[in-house]
Amino acid sequence: MTPSAIVQYLDQYVVGQDEAKKIVAVAVYTHYRKIAKALNDRLEMVKSNVLLVGSTGTGKTLMCETLARALKVPFVTADATSLAQTEFVSEEIDAILHRLLERTGGDVARAQHGIVFIDEVDKLRGLSGQARGASGERVQHALLKIMEGAPVRLKDGQVIDTANILFICGGAFVGLRNIMAKTHTFGFIATTGADDQRILERLNARIKPTDLNEFGLIPEFSGRLPIVASFQDLTRDMLVRIMTEPRQAIYRQFREILASDGVALEVAPPVFEQIADLAIEYKAGARSVRGIFEEMMTPVLYAVPDNSAIKGVKIGSLFEPARFLDAQGGAIRA
Repeated sequence: MTPSAIVQYLDQYVVGQDEAKKIVAVAVYTHYRKIAKALNDRLEMVKSNVLLVGSTGTGKTLMCETLARALKVPFVTADATSLAQTEFVSEEIDAILHRLLERTGGDVARAQHGIVFIDEVDKLRGLSGQARGASGERVQHALLKIMEGAPVRLKDGQVIDTANILFICGGAFVGLRNIMAKTHTFGFIATTGADDQRILERLNARIKPTDLNEFGLIPEFSGRLPIVASFQDLTRDMLVRIMTEPRQAIYRQFREILASDGVALEVAPPVFEQIADLAIEYKAGARSVRGIFEEMMTPVLYAVPDNSAIKGVKIGSLFEPARFLDAQGGAIRA
């Protein structure tokens, strides 16, 4: 798939984050082109893993899952926090690779071309004081070998080479913007006015390796993540779109569930805005949206299965009960 085709596929499932989509799409396209070139021409490939930086609930994991589905490659997720809470980091890393192998039904060749997403890598810097488990820095060192690429012998004796496995790391990196504000001092570029501002904004928004080092990632670890994509915080409009536009949008899901019982669901536009406002207050992004929407639908799904007379449900406000309608559109008590 070309980068533009990858972005078009992502657009069906992930709302917004246009710049991040382009960066990730090009990175993945280049990664697999490098693999093909290395196989055909027997050239040594230098792998470029990816770092996704953005608040919780902005779509980092969803983008990676969707990406792997589009490319039809095996995909697993791992939590950096759990890695740092164990005394045996190597065993946990072994388990990650073993899960990747399981995704392919034991096909080592396919597993060696998969994607591993390691979430919450920003938490690795803050766990060094724990009595049990590994320090965040120790986990970073442990991950270096497999991220760069090396043959790893699993417990069952199988060997999996990580040289062609793409590692994507993600994290919220709370406080990184404050570090960037201190270290980014680009203030003047001698070009035309419009270009000057655009280039200036791009330079000042760019996350440098030194910013990640000051945050708490060791230079060797941040060096294995040369491609960085920033995810923007979700706006009210984006949260509304998340509920209605993607192929797996939660509104579509509930409409299908009720339609299977012969019931039509209609949610008024202001309801989505009310849900988005609450989600912004909760500061958990799209995760809050799902929770609030499901809570709103609980009374509806409780009533509908027991009342065959209900043929329609209308929700006009998040703060008012749903209206239940019969086949003629008349209101009924449920």
